[in-house]
Amino acid sequence: MPTATPVGARDLLSHRPFLFFLSSRSLSRFSSQIGAVAIGWQIYELTGSAFDLGMVGLIQFLPTALLVFVAGHAADRFERKRVVQACQFAEALTALLLGLSTFAGTISEVQIFIASFVLGIAGAFESPATAALLPLIAPQGSLQRATAISSGAAQVATITGPALGGFAYALMPSVPYGVMMLFWLFGALLTSGIGHLPQAPVKDSPSSDDVFAGVRFVRSNPAILGTISLDLFAVLFGGVTALLPIYARDILQTGPLGLGVLRAAPAVGALLMTTVLARHTISRRVGMRMFQAVIVFGVATVVFALSQWMWLSALALAVLGAADTISVVIRFSLVQLATPDAMRGRVGAVNFLFINASNQLGQFESGVAAALLGTVPSAVLGGLATVAIALLWMKLFPTLRNVEKLE
Repeated sequence: MPTATPVGARDLLSHRPFLFFLSSRSLSRFSSQIGAVAIGWQIYELTGSAFDLGMVGLIQFLPTALLVFVAGHAADRFERKRVVQACQFAEALTALLLGLSTFAGTISEVQIFIASFVLGIAGAFESPATAALLPLIAPQGSLQRATAISSGAAQVATITGPALGGFAYALMPSVPYGVMMLFWLFGALLTSGIGHLPQAPVKDSPSSDDVFAGVRFVRSNPAILGTISLDLFAVLFGGVTALLPIYARDILQTGPLGLGVLRAAPAVGALLMTTVLARHTISRRVGMRMFQAVIVFGVATVVFALSQWMWLSALALAVLGAADTISVVIRFSLVQLATPDAMRGRVGAVNFLFINASNQLGQFESGVAAALLGTVPSAVLGGLATVAIALLWMKLFPTLRNVEKLE
């Protein structure tokens, strides 16, 4: 149960429900990052197509777009930890089937696309339920610190996950999927250990108007609308994740292990920044800090796009990850603190739609742009577009720019 007194990072880590939540979320992130390396490399190995790499992102995004309102309503209507568990079991089964097909040598592009779609469905339900759990678990007054620690733990998984994924794929292409299955199963078991959490009941009827309540809430709050739309458009154009297999093989002349290093680099920067934020929360001018972080994100993207040296590419990605962490912590804390508990699932689903649109739809955009313009020009233009979006949003959303504190 939340307490009235804010707690420090050490006390927060000894809070049992938060510790179980943290471990489960980290294992899910671990599995997702291993899968990103394995699926990305396998698709590029099968097809050699930048467009098909982008298609993976589009296929994972479609379930979010189609199910966002249903998923958010489910997170508010049903016990949230049970929703998370069901998704983790579905993801483990999908990883098992991918591993068996790969081991048997029957894996095809279509099978990978279908599995990506199923993983997208599970993610569409899991993310808003997970996001809505954290404010119930974190003691009162410690949400920003809990968000930073949770983000840091996920980044540890993001650092080691791609490296392990690349190493496991180099040993045998089916091994990464077996590891993913085990981690998702362990994650589901840890989720059950969180214990009973008080959840505000949904008092209105399950009508279509109720399902879309999250959209109305976001539209009525300029700061929240500006925050999540900034993430959507900035990362939509600035994301280079989908192009990492091309950079690893064709530009930087490395292999699956190098791809794992590149995918882990943003998480290294994010983890370092998380360590800072867990000890020193952002106490003033949080709106302006978020805009500054997005601008740094765009500049780092341009540096990475132009780099032909592995060390500089990894450094640029690390800076990119550090800047993104600042944006994530501010965005999540602002949205959760401004949202009533009974609506957190639905608002979280809208937020997840925007995040997935920026990440997964951004992968599709990056793949198409690379196929049309070339890999390096498309990445450079994407980074410049991110900077331009941040400057424009500062003008369009002065309420967000002037947010002073997270309260």
